[in-house]
Amino acid sequence: MSDIALRFANIHKSFGGVPALVDVSLEVRRGECCGLVGENGAGKTTLIKCMLDFCESDSGDIEIFGVSHRLTAARAPLAYLPERFNPPFYLTGRDFLQYMLKLHRTRYDDAQVMRMFNALDLDLAALAKPARTYSKGMTQKLGLAACLLSGKDLHVLDEPTGGLDPKARAVLKQELMQLRNAHRTVFLTSHALADVEEMCDRMAILHDGRLRFAGAPEELRRRFGSRDLEQAFLACIAEPATA
Repeated sequence: MSDIALRFANIHKSFGGVPALVDVSLEVRRGECCGLVGENGAGKTTLIKCMLDFCESDSGDIEIFGVSHRLTAARAPLAYLPERFNPPFYLTGRDFLQYMLKLHRTRYDDAQVMRMFNALDLDLAALAKPARTYSKGMTQKLGLAACLLSGKDLHVLDEPTGGLDPKARAVLKQELMQLRNAHRTVFLTSHALADVEEMCDRMAILHDGRLRFAGAPEELRRRFGSRDLEQAFLACIAEPATA
């Protein structure tokens, strides 16, 4: 398997003639946690949708562990959590996990599910309840549990901390750190720069569909002479697009 988990090469995407992604090139190495950040509408989710072949890029190439994203087999090594995750309302938590793990070709193991629910601070009683009774935070935890139990080499998480309380955010960080320690790859989007700085080896900044920066968080701070990542981010997106 390739040492490059994700490769985006010169990706362009427009909607109705309006550019959403402009010449985006980015590599995510195997075993690292990379955070994709940017304002609302910057193109983060569009880039992920192109990678997953949910929408077709106008030009450019995307590879997942060296395999073209246009091939169904390319997505076999990954688990994905969308930004707006809504499980089928009529399934119980257990039904949903069994269904998802079957799709991932991973065995449902009660002990592993129990460990994951405890790790995410999700009440085990939720396994027997239908998803329609879940709060927003419980729903997000269920989606995260399905991803983290999948055993995949690549986890693509679109705003994974959305709807989580502070305790749940802290335990999720611990789980993601364990993935990285196991040499698995995490590609996530986030608006929380403090989380990105704490969890991610590298970060990429999208602004108006263009890649403005890719590197370690401390590199961004050094580049703009700031001790604060938020101030460095603001300085980065304020630069002219040709910089």
